[in-house]
Amino acid sequence: MLVLTRRTNESILIGDDITVTILGVTAGGVRIGIDAPRDRRINRAEIVIAVGAENKGAVRASADATAEDVLLQAFGRLGSAD
Repeated sequence: MLVLTRRTNESILIGDDITVTILGVTAGGVRIGIDAPRDRRINRAEIVIAVGAENKGAVRASADATAEDVLLQAFGRLGSAD
């Protein structure tokens, strides 16, 4: 990880097409501006992590529901055979 110190209105260049500018610094955080081509995705890390966790939970729930359906069908078949 590269660690840099920047002050308000100072920038960091990433490659030829991305500029990150420090807009302001307060006790609550740092405001940054990112100038990048529209085809580049820029996401907050905590949002990406939260969406990934929700997706994994949905897959687990779907798998559990499928397993539950299989069991219910199996029990239904056993009950109808009697």
